This record gives sequence, structure tokens and C-alpha cells, in this order.
Amino acid sequence: MIRNVVVGRLRPEVSPDQIEPALQALREMTIEGVDLRLVCGVDLGLREGTASFAITVDFADADAYRRYEADPGHNHIRGELMKPLLERTERVVFELPDA
Repeated sequence: MIRNVVVGRLRPEVSPDQIEPALQALREMTIEGVDLRLVCGVDLGLREGTASFAITVDFADADAYRRYEADPGHNHIRGELMKPLLERTERVVFELPDA
């Protein structure tokens, strides 16, 4: 199993509620033949210096991840809905150990 983790920081002039429509679009996204186990949300503000939001997505394998990355709907959400709001993002994709 592959896990994709994305954390992002919003531009200073962007409020956390402005990213919510993009996060909701991710939650509702479907990709034929890919089982998306996606969880995302904005930071609760309980600690100073954290990122603004996080997204985690689990995939059965690397092929499913690549299909997600290439999906036009996903790229629309990422490029059109999210990118204008972001100061920066970082991600890591790693293999989960067998349970």
C-alpha cells in the first residue's frame, strides 16, 4: 500500500475557509478503477507554526498513485482551485508496512 501525504501553507491573505471548497472537491473525487482512501482538513490552530492543511491518500499500489496524479479532475482541483491560494506545499509518498 502507498500513502501520499501533502501539507500546505496558505498565502497570508487567504483564510482557512477559502481552501475548504478545494478540499471538499478532493473528498468527492472519484477515479475509475482507483480506490481512493482520502482524508483531508484544515489545521485546528492548536499549535503555532503548523501547516494550514493536510491531505492523506492511500492507494493499493504505485500504479493507482500514478493514475491519481495523471487524472484530469485531480489536476484541475490542484491547479485551478488550490494553487492560487497556496504559499507552498510539500509532499511525501511512501510504502506502508504490511499490517
